[in-house]
Amino acid sequence: MHSSGIVARWMLVPSLLPLPMIDQIDLFAAAGAAEAAAGNFDIETIPTSSSVPILPGIYDDLETLTRHCNGCQRCGLAAGRTNVVVSRGNPQAPIMIVGEGPGQQEDEQGLPFVGKSGQLLEKILAAVRLDTEKDVYICNVVKCRPPNNRTPVADETAACKGYLLEQIRLVDPKIILMTGATAMKGLTGEKRGITKIRGQWMQWEGRLCMPILHPAYLLRNPSRDKGSPKWLMWQDIQAVKTKLDELRAAQ
Repeated sequence: MHSSGIVARWMLVPSLLPLPMIDQIDLFAAAGAAEAAAGNFDIETIPTSSSVPILPGIYDDLETLTRHCNGCQRCGLAAGRTNVVVSRGNPQAPIMIVGEGPGQQEDEQGLPFVGKSGQLLEKILAAVRLDTEKDVYICNVVKCRPPNNRTPVADETAACKGYLLEQIRLVDPKIILMTGATAMKGLTGEKRGITKIRGQWMQWEGRLCMPILHPAYLLRNPSRDKGSPKWLMWQDIQAVKTKLDELRAAQ
């Protein structure tokens, strides 16, 4: 059943890494915060290792963040990438779309959602008169392509998550759309299946969010019959446009 009226409140859950690693990361983060407070933190060390924390508010602009991403060695995905895939769209957009990670075409072009899934996403947005160059900022949970397009593992998403959180802070979108279960879990820690909660408005860290089906899932399920994935996506994207119009009108 479509349940866009349901509101669930999320809190960030701890990383799924083993407890000793969580403790280790917490220690690094505490040390990094202390260094930053003392003025000793070297921001240029962020891309060198996942042991260096990406502290909230550390970046003054997306340009510095992008430069760090382009030279990042925080996880093993760096070794196999062709290009780092940071973002595309408008950095002042009211809607942020968060995907899982780059595929082959994204890796080759250095831009998110440019393959068949991206083409379908463009059509979906255009159907409700949303422009990807004006109304949307698109990024991913991880910035480098996992081998054979596999799902990113916990240490990869953890290494990259600080970049994503800083992108959200700097773009400051009115609405965040999370495409698929990996994006939803990677950002919020939510473990429920995407088909159970897609289309529901949720509050995360004070921000209005909605999990939606990934366009790749729609490509594998081409039916447009009522209740089909494509039909559900059409309901969801209309709800998103309606909400955006309401938020703009209230300004």
